[in-house]
Amino acid sequence: MKTAISIPDDIFVAAERTAAAMGLSRSALYARALGEFLLRHDPEQVTARLDAVYAGSGSSLDPALAALQSLSLSPDEAW
Repeated sequence: MKTAISIPDDIFVAAERTAAAMGLSRSALYARALGEFLLRHDPEQVTARLDAVYAGSGSSLDPALAALQSLSLSPDEAW
């Protein structure tokens, strides 16, 4: 689909330079950039990436750290 957009001159110049360096057309560069932006900001994709990062790690608190944390609380603050 053809569309017209307005962008700052400095971004346009940098995009032209990048497209040429990558051997891409302007349209291909913008389509790729927008596609990557949308993937990075899709809530489902963000959740999936976070799930992948934390899948291998446990969620329990280290026992030594838990003991030190409880010692740092005053008796009135303890739950």
